Amino acid sequence: MFHIIVNPVGGKGKSLKALEIVEQTLKEKKIPFETHKTERKGHATEIARELSHTPGSKLLVIGGDGSYNEVLNGIDNFENITLGLIPSGTGNDFVSASGHPKKVEAALEVILKGNESYIDFIQLDDRRCLNVLGAGMDVDVLLKYAEMKPFHGKVKYYASLFYTLAHTRFHKLRFTVDGGEPMDKSTFMIGVGNGRSIGGGIPICPNAKVDDGKLSIVIVNEVKKARIPFSLPGFLTGKHVKKSYCDEFEGKSVTIEVLDDSKFECDGEIFDSKCINCHVVSNALKVFR
Repeated sequence: MFHIIVNPVGGKGKSLKALEIVEQTLKEKKIPFETHKTERKGHATEIARELSHTPGSKLLVIGGDGSYNEVLNGIDNFENITLGLIPSGTGNDFVSASGHPKKVEAALEVILKGNESYIDFIQLDDRRCLNVLGAGMDVDVLLKYAEMKPFHGKVKYYASLFYTLAHTRFHKLRFTVDGGEPMDKSTFMIGVGNGRSIGGGIPICPNAKVDDGKLSIVIVNEVKKARIPFSLPGFLTGKHVKKSYCDEFEGKSVTIEVLDDSKFECDGEIFDSKCINCHVVSNALKVFR
């Protein structure tokens, strides 16, 4: 039996439309299912935690990166769980990296074929990240995004992005990759990627793969502010990693220490921490793929 987890107000109505298609298809095929509509922030985590105690649980998650993150953070027993991803979020950045179809019907078809494989996730001390851990400009944009009232969706994100670029600040962080020598950096932004992109398609970690057992660590260092507008096209195409102001690493783990007032974001959710220990987790999270 499938357990459908859906945020009924997600995606500005897209989640409910997706739910209608999924339920109708399952009924026509006489496949048993139960629908769980979330009622508050964190409710998907609670639902996933309870269902993960039952062997053979198939969780069909309708939503975007935030919904996937909530479900991932609720799983107590990974051996009992297989996830099916139905994209209906604003950006759908993770499925762009994982290769899952973006159309509801095609995504459901993949799930019903029943093929399972493992994908990685990032363990961040006491929380998990499926797509990208970010800091610097990325977080500044999200903070501005929360204040932006006149705009919506991707327009709102890009309006926040351009405002942030016009008021650029740099962030002091210390990085230690795979237990090596610490590196103090003044950064424009950073990404620790299992997935590749943020903000509905900005490929901060263009070389990341969701199933290679590695983290893609991209550090965009401080540059002259006058250069930033001319560098923006490179960020939109993933070419920034080839520039002299960018450092790119692969590793199993990275520790990031905050040397100023920086915050972090994990799959779009902002949080405070003075030190984060990140490591990749492989061969634990099963998905229909």
